[in-house]
Amino acid sequence: MGVKRVLVVGLGNMGLSHALAYSRIDGFEVAGLCTRNSESMDLPPALQGAKRFTHFEEALEALKPDVVSINTWSDTHASYAIAAMEAGAHVFVEKPLADTVVDAEQVVETAIRTKRKLVIGYILRHHPSWIKFIEIAKTLGVPNVFRMNLNQQSSGSAWEAHKRLLQSLSPIVDCGVHYVDVMCQITRARPLQVHAVGARLTHDMPAGMYNYGHLHVTFDDGSVGWYEAGWGPMMSETAYFVKDVIGPKGSVSIVMTETAGEVRSADINAHTKTNQILLHHAALTPDGTLAKADERINTADEPDHDALCEREQRFLLRAINEDLDLTDHMTDAVRSLRIVLAADESVRTGRVIAL
Repeated sequence: MGVKRVLVVGLGNMGLSHALAYSRIDGFEVAGLCTRNSESMDLPPALQGAKRFTHFEEALEALKPDVVSINTWSDTHASYAIAAMEAGAHVFVEKPLADTVVDAEQVVETAIRTKRKLVIGYILRHHPSWIKFIEIAKTLGVPNVFRMNLNQQSSGSAWEAHKRLLQSLSPIVDCGVHYVDVMCQITRARPLQVHAVGARLTHDMPAGMYNYGHLHVTFDDGSVGWYEAGWGPMMSETAYFVKDVIGPKGSVSIVMTETAGEVRSADINAHTKTNQILLHHAALTPDGTLAKADERINTADEPDHDALCEREQRFLLRAINEDLDLTDHMTDAVRSLRIVLAADESVRTGRVIAL
């Protein structure tokens, strides 16, 4: 099958993590790195042998890579992914897949037409604890109630990174695709409508942007869900991480270990960490008391952020080598993007958006 030569585009937090993941996997070779100021970057030893580029088109033409890994700002995701696949490369692209549903659909159409593999960076799909969480949630019956959030009290370099993201993306779009994707994996029902609200809690972002948002989504099986996200030094650490699914047969929750006085929400590893899964059973005895005790599933021994990036890239390699059918993966990415972009439209217009 041969070693797949990879061009990594974008070397921020995610791009660097993915580049290092490729360097650790037999079957991949980091052939090129493309980012602004690439020549002056101080790279880890594992990446220092790769060719450096500052322009994507030049790198794509010069390297003719087997794989292009796109970790840039979201407004370039669609155009870079399409160009890479048209040039014959398989693609990994960080979420969100595109800035519009039309562009996302065009990326998927290009993957199907060119017969290239397209993997989108839904990191929770490769996390064993989240896979277990979704598996349990599917046993709770229909309809479901989804309650999820990820609020990040960011300061210093983390707040600077969030302010850069706020140039183009709100928190409910950037983070929301992950958790709306979780909802869609559990219910598999058709989303019907979205309503959302947002608040502008700082002026350190473009006019019209907001750094706190809250969406509600309904599905045609009766399921309902909400998702909340906020970024910035003003955000509360209280209940910053809620991951709950409720059904007729009970509920399942991801339980974080809270440590008094310890700031956790800006830690990227805390965004995927679970610690334990709590399963509650709704069944009652004849006298009306709960028939079964709650179950606690320990998940403390789980992969960190860099290990999860490696799992994503191992999945990409397997998809290429085994010719996996990624239709559902791509369709789901468009579906979750459609929901969060509708939520963003709802914030800006004050209307309920039909899907």
